[in-house]
Amino acid sequence: MDNKETTGILNESFPQKDIHGSIAMPIYSGVAFEFDTAEDMENAFLGKSGKHTYARISNPTVEFLENRILHLSGAAHVLAVSSGMAAISNVFMTIAYSGANIVASPHLFGNTFSFFLFTLKDFGVEVRFCNLLDPEDVARNIDENTCAVFTEIITNPHLEVADLKVLSQITREKGVPLIADSTMVVWPHFQAERWGVDIEVVSSTKYISGGATSTGGLIVDYQTYDWNRSKRLKTLAKAAGKRAFQMKLRGEISRNLGACMSPNTAYLQNLGLETLSLRYERASSTCLQLAEFLQTLPAIQSVNYTGLKDNPFYAVSRAQFGDCPGAMLTFCLEDQAACYALVDRVKIIRRATNLFDNKSLIIHPLSTIYGTLSPAYKKMVEVPDNLLRLSVGLEDLEDLKEDIVQAL
Repeated sequence: MDNKETTGILNESFPQKDIHGSIAMPIYSGVAFEFDTAEDMENAFLGKSGKHTYARISNPTVEFLENRILHLSGAAHVLAVSSGMAAISNVFMTIAYSGANIVASPHLFGNTFSFFLFTLKDFGVEVRFCNLLDPEDVARNIDENTCAVFTEIITNPHLEVADLKVLSQITREKGVPLIADSTMVVWPHFQAERWGVDIEVVSSTKYISGGATSTGGLIVDYQTYDWNRSKRLKTLAKAAGKRAFQMKLRGEISRNLGACMSPNTAYLQNLGLETLSLRYERASSTCLQLAEFLQTLPAIQSVNYTGLKDNPFYAVSRAQFGDCPGAMLTFCLEDQAACYALVDRVKIIRRATNLFDNKSLIIHPLSTIYGTLSPAYKKMVEVPDNLLRLSVGLEDLEDLKEDIVQAL
């Protein structure tokens, strides 16, 4: 989808004319929706009319955001939820079962790692950590109880990029779905279905929210997987086919777990979508230039950004994400003490967690995001103690350069 098409989608009005002539989708904050007759109510609750029944299940403002994402992604179904972690947890509560396993890299965002390793374990689900960069290792870990292969398209904070074509070829041959967290790169710079992804999860808290205005998540289903091959959904798939995941997720899991997106969040994220490409491309451009600059500073031992031509993942990153592989970089200093000293001295860059705020944010991941892990698990995730993560915002490039130099 080119930028012209994207602009057209994002500038469209909501389907029904507003009574006051508003050109932005209003916030429908009410909980209940009234019906004219008992029959109308029955049809709505049975999903026959498409009307809203209760805000935990659906809402006009949230539905408008879902429809916009549907067009942007080219997917078959989208569900908006309360956070990125809610997106991940709802997906696996839909497809996993006691005795199932998930194949993934240990190089994951901290809470995703924790969810797989600790939370799902109590429900009898095993996580098989392997090297997703090694096709043989991936194939070796998949068996008849594997419910999915999961990857982050650019791992956080390791910045590894798996070849999605290779992964999807393996998952197709083995008969399991490929699920990808694509938070790091936005549409239209990454089209998941083109690379063989069956289900996409996104933390819309990041780029989409428009500067960290709200917390949200998205589950994007391309309906490319045959759920007759799923032990959990094969019975439903006999009637629903490739819509089995959608029906289980929206019709049962999401409404029973209650991790719904609020209408106020959907309103803010609808606004964020309208400047998404502008902010993303500006931040990505600044990130690349800043990464190149950091490579020239003697006090910095190494710089990691997949847009750098000497990066080991440059070729696969360029193929999958073009010239805008996101706005997060990492760099290593002499030791943890040097990292703390720099973090303490920055003046423009903010000491905070989150990614893709309009403001640049810096954090020492091992002591914060992974801080509660035991030494053994810290060793497993392989995040160095001399590494800093920088999410690049919309500030002037020269100001960011000067801030880092003075902090060093």
